[in-house]
Amino acid sequence: MVKIGLEIHGYLVTKEKLFCKCKNNHKSADTPNTYICPICTGQPGSKPMLPNAEAIKKLIQIASMLNCKINSEKELAWWRKHYSWPDLPKGYQNTISGTYATHVGENGKFLDVGITEVHLEEDPAAWNPEKGTIDYNRSGAPLVEIVTEPDFKTSEEVSLWIKQLLLTLSYIKAVDSDAGIKADVNISTTGERIEIKNMNSIAEITKAIEYEIKRQKKEPVKTKETRAWDGKKTIVMRTKENQADYRFIKDPDLPIIKIKKQEVDSIKKELPESPMEKLEKIIKKHKINEYDAKVLTNNLEIVEFFEQVAEKASPKLAVPWITVELLGMLNYNKITMQDIVIKPEHMIQLLDLIEKNKITELNAKDILRSWKKGSKEIKANEVSKINDISQIDKLIDDAISENEKAVQDYKSGNKQAINYLVGQVMNKSNKRADFKTTKEILEKKLG
Repeated sequence: MVKIGLEIHGYLVTKEKLFCKCKNNHKSADTPNTYICPICTGQPGSKPMLPNAEAIKKLIQIASMLNCKINSEKELAWWRKHYSWPDLPKGYQNTISGTYATHVGENGKFLDVGITEVHLEEDPAAWNPEKGTIDYNRSGAPLVEIVTEPDFKTSEEVSLWIKQLLLTLSYIKAVDSDAGIKADVNISTTGERIEIKNMNSIAEITKAIEYEIKRQKKEPVKTKETRAWDGKKTIVMRTKENQADYRFIKDPDLPIIKIKKQEVDSIKKELPESPMEKLEKIIKKHKINEYDAKVLTNNLEIVEFFEQVAEKASPKLAVPWITVELLGMLNYNKITMQDIVIKPEHMIQLLDLIEKNKITELNAKDILRSWKKGSKEIKANEVSKINDISQIDKLIDDAISENEKAVQDYKSGNKQAINYLVGQVMNKSNKRADFKTTKEILEKKLG
């Protein structure tokens, strides 16, 4: 029987590292060893500062979203997890986990998968074994570790679950989405458990699981092992450590943490609805299809913007203008709703002009695209659709006289040439001329 469990690590979004004032900037593209101090590089005689309160709050948010029991009003100790590796300057890692630890969150459930524990720990440094160099920029960065029960049976289940987990965590902005995740995958089929370390993409996790299941069915596993994934196969790194091998001891330099129940209740009240709750809610309330609802719920800012707009505008009309036009504008300009201010009332005004046929669709798209630095009130008199036949007729006459070749092409049988002439009228009217009316008059004039 296949059993798969996950240990997922993510970088918490905080300004500072866990035990010092250094900037929490763990991206490898930055200049090595820039954000460091004696504490996060483990210099002799250095002592940690008080734990980062922001990191603890983020951890409570994550544990709550995963429906964990939060161990409030209990003594939570920091432990030293010992192991010898070049990326660990102190010779141990500080963590709220281990053989005798009380975790911040435990016994949760997310999408029918049990959550064993959610705990906080510090990140080691980055060791490059080929060059023999170490970058301490990320040393001491706060990490969340989410440990699941072995409830998965296939790689597909794992893939779908991780995607939903990342989407849910994006709603509370607790984990750095740009940094991705690191996952250790535990698999057993015919014998002992195998751990595959440091997987950093869902695609590679999927391939590694499928490979390891096939391998274990051919070669029954008799010894616990830690293995690495090289892109094609798993390779033995070492026999698997037990908890005792880490020699967990309480850290005398760090204080006991006691989280107040009142603080936990306050944090839970501030949490947004989960993506699954949002999805069910907007489908039921606004009668939109599941595909569009999923596009909206893929981003908290977008779905909340939609909900505000849909209170005063037609949800059916709002969906394509948000999921296609607005998202298209954001993606083209490589920005998000967090980068600019687009007010719901301006979107409501735009949709009202479209619905009442007071503005052309082309002009509406231009207005929306102009909001790349922020939305503003629309001056209806400057963008209102031209429906006056005589005014359109004059614009058409000008277009015909200025584009003799296109006229001749159309009369010679090239019916597509009329689209060019319509485009010329649109340009002359600043896209305010009614498209359908313009084309009908042109066809009559050109016979």
